[in-house]
Amino acid sequence: MATMNADTAEGGPSPRFSLTALAGRGFGAVPPTALVMLGIVSVQVGSALAKHLFSAVGSFGTVALRLFFAAAVLVVVWRPSPRMRRRAWAVVVGYGVVLGLMNLCFYLALSRIPLGIAVTTEFLGPLVVALAGSRRWLDAFWALLAAGGVVLLMEGRGDLDLVGLLFALAAGTCWGLYILVGAALGRHTTEGDGLALGMAVAALVAVPFGVADSATALIQPWVLLAGLGVALLSSVIPYSLDLEALRRIPPRVFGILMSLEPAMAALIGLVVLHESLHWSQWLAVLCVVAASAGATRGTRPDDTAS
Repeated sequence: MATMNADTAEGGPSPRFSLTALAGRGFGAVPPTALVMLGIVSVQVGSALAKHLFSAVGSFGTVALRLFFAAAVLVVVWRPSPRMRRRAWAVVVGYGVVLGLMNLCFYLALSRIPLGIAVTTEFLGPLVVALAGSRRWLDAFWALLAAGGVVLLMEGRGDLDLVGLLFALAAGTCWGLYILVGAALGRHTTEGDGLALGMAVAALVAVPFGVADSATALIQPWVLLAGLGVALLSSVIPYSLDLEALRRIPPRVFGILMSLEPAMAALIGLVVLHESLHWSQWLAVLCVVAASAGATRGTRPDDTAS
C-alpha cells in the first residue's frame, strides 16, 4: 500500500487532522509489528464475516456493501477535495477501478473455494511484483517455491473448484496492479485524499453489480449492519493500521510481515468458517509464505519504497 504525503492543508487544524491525530496517538503505544498483525487479522476476520453474507446477498452484494461503507467512512474522515490535476484524477480512477475489480474477483473466488486457498492464490500477484525485474538467482528459487505451492494447492483436494481458483488468480493480478497504481497514488495525492476518492470510484464500480444481483435484499437492517462491519474490518481498520505501521518501520519489514497473510487466512478459515485444508494445501500455504518473505527480505531498500 502506498503511503500518503505530508499534510498540505491551509489554515488551522481541520476535523480530519484531529481524527487522524487522535488515532495516531492511540496507535503510538502499540508496536508497529503488532499493528501489522492486527491489520492482517482484521482483514481475514472481515473476509470470514463477508462469506457469511453470501447466502443473503451473494458475492456481488457483499462487495457492494463493503466498498460503499468503506468509501463513506473514508470520505467522512478525510473530506477529500475533488480539485486535482487531470493526471491525479486519472491515477485515482485507475486505482479505484483496479480496487473494485480486485474485490469483485476475490469475493467470487471466496464463494467457491476456502478462504486460505483464495488468499494464498491471490498473494501470487504481489509476489510477482516483488520478483519482477530481479536478476538474482535466489529470487528464481523463490519463484519456483511459489510455483510449487500452486501445484500443491491444485493436487491437495480433487473437488477444488477450478473457476474459483481462476477468480483468485484474477484477483491476484489486480492486486499486483493495485500495488503499482497505489505507488502512483501516493505521488499524485496528499494524505488520505487519493485513498478516499479511489475507494469511492471502487464503490461506483461494484455497487451496480450488487444492486443488480441482490436488489432490495441489500437494505435489510441486519445486512446493512453486517456490511458496515465487513467494511470496517476489511478496509478502514487495516488500511489505517498499515499506514501507521509504515510510518515507523521500513517497507521491506512491512512486506515480510504481510507475507504471513496466507497462513493467517487459512487459520481464520479453519477457526471461524470450519474450512479444513488437506496437509498438502497447508504445505502449499507455507511455500507461498516462505517465497514471499524471502523475496521481500532480499529486496534492496530503494526498491521497496512505496
